[in-house]
Amino acid sequence: MSFNLTVNQTRKKSSSEGETKPRISFVNRFLRGSKLRSSEAESRKESSDLQTTDFQPSDETQKPAPLDAAKALSSELELELGCRMEKNGQFLQKLGKQAVDKDLDLNNCRLTTADVREMVALLPSLPDLEKLDISWNDFIGGTLPLITEQMHLVNKLKSLSLGSCRLTTDDVRALGEALKAVPDLEELKLSWNSKVGGNLPLILQEFQAGSKIRKLELMDCALTSEDGTFMGQLLPLLQSLEVLDLSMNRNIGGSLNSIARGLESTSSLKVLKLQSCGLSQKSVTLLDATFRYLGELRKLDLSCNKELGGGFEDSPAQLATLEHLEVLDLHQCSLTAGDVVSLTQVVPLLSHLQELDLSANKKMGSSSENLLSRIRFLPALKSLLINNCALERETFTALAEASIHLPALEVFNLSWNKCVGGNLKLLLETLKLSTSLQVLRLSSCSLATEDMALLASVMQAGHLARLQKLDLSYNDSVCDAGWAVFCQNVWLLKGLTELDISLRPSTFRDCGKWFRHLLCAVTRLPEITEIGMKRWVLPPSLEEELGRFDQDHRSSIRFDHGGCQ
Repeated sequence: MSFNLTVNQTRKKSSSEGETKPRISFVNRFLRGSKLRSSEAESRKESSDLQTTDFQPSDETQKPAPLDAAKALSSELELELGCRMEKNGQFLQKLGKQAVDKDLDLNNCRLTTADVREMVALLPSLPDLEKLDISWNDFIGGTLPLITEQMHLVNKLKSLSLGSCRLTTDDVRALGEALKAVPDLEELKLSWNSKVGGNLPLILQEFQAGSKIRKLELMDCALTSEDGTFMGQLLPLLQSLEVLDLSMNRNIGGSLNSIARGLESTSSLKVLKLQSCGLSQKSVTLLDATFRYLGELRKLDLSCNKELGGGFEDSPAQLATLEHLEVLDLHQCSLTAGDVVSLTQVVPLLSHLQELDLSANKKMGSSSENLLSRIRFLPALKSLLINNCALERETFTALAEASIHLPALEVFNLSWNKCVGGNLKLLLETLKLSTSLQVLRLSSCSLATEDMALLASVMQAGHLARLQKLDLSYNDSVCDAGWAVFCQNVWLLKGLTELDISLRPSTFRDCGKWFRHLLCAVTRLPEITEIGMKRWVLPPSLEEELGRFDQDHRSSIRFDHGGCQ
């Protein structure tokens, strides 16, 4: 008997007494299914017992059990099961759940100790449970042994999520013991539990050769250098591992030598995330030697390692062997001009690359012309993030020319590159040809009125038909005439869901007559849900119009105008 429990994020309480009102239809439906399965099981058991009785040798003649006695026993068991399932159903309803199959999802339900006890009472009824998610419940901390002591009842469990549960050292120890009872476990998610740090062996020491673990998430667990060394020793035992996330553990950089050696044995690995792990230039050399063993890798995240800059200058060769790589994230890595030269030789060879993030590497601005011009050799690229890279006109020109050859591009972020302002015309052909573009971000690009006119002409020509999110915020240099021509034509972006034209935090300006054009346009955008226009000050007459508009569209559109100084 199995069912799935999917959680709503809010508890439903009675308005009069604060108690949950059972949804009878749900309980009846749930009990009917349970009783039917119970009756079938008892019928099979009864038949089996009778057959065994017929063939069992004995000194006395075996008499078949009276039919009415068998019915009474079945009825009694059915009643007991029904009572238990009714209590379980009431608990689930209290948390706003629905029943499906093999999945108990109590993510972010503000579980109390009493709730945990009720949840534990559910486990005997869930012998086929495969997924248990109790993440983001702060009060789980200190109560986990109540659950782990009953883990043997759900020994078919494949996925266990305990992220951000404030686990204690005792919880960690109890979890390590309990994992022996779930040999089929494939996913273990423990992110955002600081007590995991320094205690990793207590949890994972039971993993043996042949472990079925495919996904291991340990983000921001305060892992120590010793934990990193242990991880390196453990990895060769995890032959099925496909996803390893050690991000935001700044102290494991010193043990990367051990981790890198261990990774050589994880040939099935598809995702490796080492964001903000204290990696250095030497770390790049260590990882580069490992890449040739990771032929199945699809995603590599080395972002937010500021000491990594310069590491690619002499050691990028093996990165090119990751022929199936789809996502490469190097944002905020302090890439040097030498790194960019080396990456220019490698990145164009990653023909399956779909997402490339080089943002927040300001030294790229004057040295990335060749790299950006060769992006044209990545025809599968869907997401290109080059924001805050201090691009200069020459590098922006190279990027603009290359982007014409990216037919699959869906996300394009050029924010915080001032050279875009006044030069948006260089992207004209890209904007015309990018039939897949869904997200365009041009925040803080010093856009000029002529740039807004160009955007308007692109919209008038029927391009950007699939655009969903457009970010033009922090472009205080656009005058009222520029906003007017844009707002008069934005209604042509029928798929638009989000638009941001907010001003900088230090700037306040009065809205011009263009605001009426915007209100009119919004009524013709069927998918729009949010308009960001912070720090635009509305005069009383426009405030009244916006108020009337909000009353008419309160359920679907949110204006975030913050128009008060």
